[in-house]
Amino acid sequence: MSRLRVAAFAVSLDGYGAGPAQDLDNPLGRRGTRLHEWFYPTRTFRRMFGGEEGTTGIDDDFAAQSMENIGAWILGRNMFGPVRGPWPDESWRGWWGENPPYHVPAYVLTHHPRPPLEMQGGTVFHFVTDGIEAALARARAAAGDRDVRVGGGPATIRQYLSARLVDELHLVVAPVLLGVGEPLFAGFDLPALGYEVVRQVPSEAALHVVLARRA
Repeated sequence: MSRLRVAAFAVSLDGYGAGPAQDLDNPLGRRGTRLHEWFYPTRTFRRMFGGEEGTTGIDDDFAAQSMENIGAWILGRNMFGPVRGPWPDESWRGWWGENPPYHVPAYVLTHHPRPPLEMQGGTVFHFVTDGIEAALARARAAAGDRDVRVGGGPATIRQYLSARLVDELHLVVAPVLLGVGEPLFAGFDLPALGYEVVRQVPSEAALHVVLARRA
């Protein structure tokens, strides 16, 4: 049965899922790349971008699992690019070049319509203007029996968590402090929403924590 998953989403020790002031030079916000230092050396990351063989072990195992059985993605608009407000044109085509790492349909939450964008490798960006549940319905229809993955950012994950739509949440707690940024859980009562920790695995670079929603 298809699940809605958040996977390999990194947070700082002080609870931030992205740095502040996203722009062209800082896609993850200022200092945001520090959250993903566990991921960059892994074999999974290197293979995604055509690099040499990377590290194996706990971090790579979780990274590889995060990409398994995914039939569609849901992304917040900032995950697609730094453009704010109405689209001035269709020149911005994402952070990743012509062959993004998704390789399945990806549904981008936005308030401003834009035609679908077909990329190399099977990725097609669809821009959804009628809310999180509409995006999820379209993503599930596209995914079939496979899972739908919410890629982020923090605001998008918060919306799906608040609606109790996320079935499983894999967090990677990075041993860094950002001080400022986009908080993931501020103001949330996760137990009241039905979420509990079901697994925790430390590595040398991070702590992997899996939360699941009780039936």
